[in-house]
Amino acid sequence: MKDDGDLPAERYPQHQHLRYDPLHDDWVLVSAHRMRRPWQGQVEDPPQEDVPRCDLANPLCPGARRAGGQVNPQYESTFVFDNDFPALQPDAPEPGADDHPLFRAASARGVCKVMCFHPWSDLTLPLMSLAEIRAVIDKWAEMAVELGASYTWVQIFENKGAMMGCSNPHPHCQVRACRSAEPHWPGWAGLGLLLLELLLGGPSARLLGLTLAACSSPEPPE
Repeated sequence: MKDDGDLPAERYPQHQHLRYDPLHDDWVLVSAHRMRRPWQGQVEDPPQEDVPRCDLANPLCPGARRAGGQVNPQYESTFVFDNDFPALQPDAPEPGADDHPLFRAASARGVCKVMCFHPWSDLTLPLMSLAEIRAVIDKWAEMAVELGASYTWVQIFENKGAMMGCSNPHPHCQVRACRSAEPHWPGWAGLGLLLLELLLGGPSARLLGLTLAACSSPEPPE
């Protein structure tokens, strides 16, 4: 890398720049050069590599006892259960009356589920067979339809790594559904997809074109 002032023209430069987000039709500041600054802050330990295939102390394993006392079945494929520590509950109480228009509160009701992808703790989704991955995707679709019949917003997401909130080394995801307070960004992403459709030609080409462009980059975006 050359000194500042004589930087090469890279597709994704290592100095500050704006990067276009086509899904939101907006620009995002990227300050890549700040990764070179001296660091004396907290340093995390490397992730655990020798994860046991089955550990009954892990509450997501088949046959393990979870925090609420429930015992998991000896499942052999996907396994879905109600989150023992849910962020949303279907019978949440109404908050108190609003005393000021700037400090308002509203009820938040919904359901939270956990879905295990596989009975083995030492696997992640990319290491599973195609048939096992297909079973996971089919279960996602089934849950989206089932919960979508009662709730306006269904979110399926996976936390990767302890730093991101993954509390158990086991292949699993979270499923949340609620009737209100759903985020607004999917609507903005939809507008971005419409713009991509106009640019790339047709709904089947819009995401494919974006994916191919990212994959063909000599230095893919982070």
